Amino acid sequence: MAELFNEHEIILLFREESTKQKAFVKILDFYQKRVYWHVRRILVNHDDADDVTQNTFIKVWENLQNFRQDSKLYTWIFRIATNEALSFLNKKRSSTTSSLQEYETILNESLIAGSYFDGNAIELKLQQALLLLPDKQKLVFNMKYYENMKYEEIEQILGTSVGALKASYHHAVKKIEEYLKCN
Repeated sequence: MAELFNEHEIILLFREESTKQKAFVKILDFYQKRVYWHVRRILVNHDDADDVTQNTFIKVWENLQNFRQDSKLYTWIFRIATNEALSFLNKKRSSTTSSLQEYETILNESLIAGSYFDGNAIELKLQQALLLLPDKQKLVFNMKYYENMKYEEIEQILGTSVGALKASYHHAVKKIEEYLKCN
């Protein structure tokens, strides 16, 4: 039987020097895959997502001691992962290409060439549509659609009001629908 994950107990274990490593391994076991796929949907490229996921958990290790528990642990970790992914994306956009459109072309080629979608044409079309969305809409869509998060959880991660998140999701869905109709 799988051991239950209790955020509060894990944080307490992490704060004790003798159990810090064990607690962190549990956090990795429980969240690493979800964080990786969250980041991968933002960055598309496996190697980039892997690097950002690793950086995310380095920051978690460095800062968990001071986690105030104002939010759930997973929303705090997702906030770190989201910020790391967006920072990485902005650096990559500015250093790699001369235009945003050129960068989207690079991501689209990476999407097609990668083994990300296992030949599923519908998922590939959805990901191509997501590449065209503004970052905020893409993030909100991914968190609602793939992570099945509630707007209140997304609000804690992105620091945006529920009303604005609902509007972003609505606009994202409309743009995706339009893209899928035309392509």
